[in-house]
Amino acid sequence: HQEPREELGPRAGKRNARVGEEPLLLAELKPGRPHQFDWKSSCETWSVAFSPDGSWFAWSQGHCIVKLIPWPLEEQFIPKGFEAKSRSGKNETKGRGSPKEKTLDCGQIVWGLAFSPWPSPPSRKLWARHHPQVPDVSCLVLATGLNDGQIKIWEVQTGLLLLNLSGHQDVVRDLSFTPSGSLILVSASRDKTLRIWDLNKHGKQIQVLSGHLQWVYCCSISPDCSMLCSAAGEKSVFLWSMRSYTLIRKLEGHQSSVVSCDFSPDSALLVTASYDTNVIMWDPYTGERLRSLHHTQVDPAMDDSDVHISSLRSVCFSPEGLYLATVADDRLLRIWALELKTPIAFAPMTNGLCCTFFPHGGVIATGTRDGHVQFWTAPRVLSSLKHLCRKALRSFLTTYQVLALPIPKKMKEFLTYRTF
Repeated sequence: HQEPREELGPRAGKRNARVGEEPLLLAELKPGRPHQFDWKSSCETWSVAFSPDGSWFAWSQGHCIVKLIPWPLEEQFIPKGFEAKSRSGKNETKGRGSPKEKTLDCGQIVWGLAFSPWPSPPSRKLWARHHPQVPDVSCLVLATGLNDGQIKIWEVQTGLLLLNLSGHQDVVRDLSFTPSGSLILVSASRDKTLRIWDLNKHGKQIQVLSGHLQWVYCCSISPDCSMLCSAAGEKSVFLWSMRSYTLIRKLEGHQSSVVSCDFSPDSALLVTASYDTNVIMWDPYTGERLRSLHHTQVDPAMDDSDVHISSLRSVCFSPEGLYLATVADDRLLRIWALELKTPIAFAPMTNGLCCTFFPHGGVIATGTRDGHVQFWTAPRVLSSLKHLCRKALRSFLTTYQVLALPIPKKMKEFLTYRTF
């Protein structure tokens, strides 16, 4: 029985949105198989992810299935005018030919997805141990967090299962690899814990982080690998040290459950999204609340008394660190510029659950409750020299180190995102 191929839905005529333009729908992926049982309970796309090098897209399409799709999408399915960057030549140079779409049957509903960094030289040992007959190649892996608390680790190029990590007692809701390539994996679960795993040591569990009183929805590791943020069904957010695995501080400010969090590319900012309809931008080093972005009703016909209609589901930074994308229950994808308090663009999307930017910019992928994935144009701008300098400096200087520099106060304010 051959499974029907995914369909690509409505498309747009232009490749990238300029600043202020509405996001355009580039393509839509829909599950190809008919629903064999109660679709309401297991068809959700809880997670979508691009590999760090932008050559693969992973989609949890519901019904225990993850699709691994080479990026950009195959030419015959690309709408006219969608001139995506040509795929990196890495795969071809290895003599393996063009990568093929993979279907991973995880046996359980898939909630969390995370790619390892690429390339990742340490992972060669992992591959060699499990497949001694295979030549020594660097190995991109995908971690999948499952309904029964298991985490399955897959080799992307072949679709082979490498490891099965056991320890969580409930749904693994989110996963995050350290960006350094060390193959340290953090998992967040409904069992109210976070767990740290080392894939270079056969997936050994090296730490359990306890302290949350509710389900843990989201975990995010700062790009400089110094901090871990976790969000549970609580009003506070926990910041942990990735060096000592101890709690640094709790960030208090939301009025309802926090469900999503993300660090800026230079690790200088942290954003959190809550059911209270707000995104809060924090300085993770000082715990200071820098800005709130309120998700007000766009359609006046909607009943404002129902606060849940604007409940947030997901927030993420753009790769250059100048924009945010948010998905809310009011059927809108919003794009925000860092320095403005109101969105610069909206796109209509129903039942949105998650969003992520393409690592090279220009595209946002969103997942929905009915198992679909949509690709939208995102603003593409050249960063100012000022922002590039700030990003470079903040990648290795904490807020306190910036404040100690013998430079004018206005420069310190800019470098610490106190002036937008």
